[in-house]
Amino acid sequence: MEYFLQQLINGLTLGSIYGLIAIGYTMVYGIIGMINFAHGDIFMIGAFIALITFLVLMSIGLTFIPLALFIVLIVSMFITAAYGWTVERLAYRPLRESFRLAPLITAIGMSIFLQNYVMHAQGARVKPLQPVITGGYTIMEKDGFVVQISNIQLLIIVVTIVLMAVFSWLIAKTPLGRAQRACEQDRVMAALCGVNVDRTISLTFVIGAALAAVAGLMFLLYYGVIDFYIGFIAGIKAFTAAVLGGIGSLPGAMLGGLIIGLIETFWSAYFTIEYKDVAAFSMLAIVLIFLPSGLLGKPEVEKV
Repeated sequence: MEYFLQQLINGLTLGSIYGLIAIGYTMVYGIIGMINFAHGDIFMIGAFIALITFLVLMSIGLTFIPLALFIVLIVSMFITAAYGWTVERLAYRPLRESFRLAPLITAIGMSIFLQNYVMHAQGARVKPLQPVITGGYTIMEKDGFVVQISNIQLLIIVVTIVLMAVFSWLIAKTPLGRAQRACEQDRVMAALCGVNVDRTISLTFVIGAALAAVAGLMFLLYYGVIDFYIGFIAGIKAFTAAVLGGIGSLPGAMLGGLIIGLIETFWSAYFTIEYKDVAAFSMLAIVLIFLPSGLLGKPEVEKV
């Protein structure tokens, strides 16, 4: 039971990171019906910006960790959001009315470009960071096995819950959220009703990129090591989470992220770690066989 509880905590932490990335996928798909395959690399860029900013702050003598992390968070969200806005302007807006495969191919090309851009700018070797947030709490102890939740795990889970609540409120109650929901239903009619469709879509990319930056910072603090390839792996897992939960659904993206994180963690703990990805994708296949729209997704209604 103790071992199970420890793996549950680890799985929720990993799933929270996947869920934050998956929200970016599901927001873009919900509005323009396209998959932003460069989103995982935006997450990777957010992690690198966080690392560089933190090292710069340390080099100038800012050693008060809470203030340093707050500055790192703001800077990484702002710069990463600018990358997300640029991707939308270059890879999506010119091809929005083209055939559906064109933006998809462009997004894959943008993903490859961002990977190689970071590899040449920062090098191919992994970039380490010494533990910044240490300590934790003991939940229970039995027969020498200690169940703990570290401060960084607690931070990741709390930040994820808070961001999920904030963005659910944003989508449901704010003018931007109403504009996003209008564009999701019918972009042409939304434009006729006075919604600035281009601005709404750009802001959606910006918000998704900012969330990816938060996930990048959490990933950096949790694992303490990053490289230019983490965006591809995490992006595929987050996209899987978005599809599993029901792409287009904000709660579904978070639920899918938690499920993928839990499957990976428990499979690695109780079976062989080499097949944890097989287990995650097998679960996706099984769910889609019985629920083609995902766990919380709505069936797509064809307008005639």
